[in-house]
Amino acid sequence: MMSQFAQEILAKGKPEWAAMVRQEGERYGEKKGEATMLTRQLQRRFGNLPPWASQKIADADLSTLEEWSLRILDAPTLDSVLADPS
Repeated sequence: MMSQFAQEILAKGKPEWAAMVRQEGERYGEKKGEATMLTRQLQRRFGNLPPWASQKIADADLSTLEEWSLRILDAPTLDSVLADPS
């Protein structure tokens, strides 16, 4: 859902602002989707996540989330999946 401010920029603003808002929204949506999928996979594999793990996922950038989503295939523990990116 887009904020009122973002809608006004898209409706009345400069085209480059509209593109920026749209692009930022797409990045946010991609990150949110990746975090949601990773959380589901981790819960399926390791059970309920501790608060520190949920917070770490929420704070991670997109590239880190993508790396963790690959690690889940081989990592033996939750800690090893969510280790800092190498």
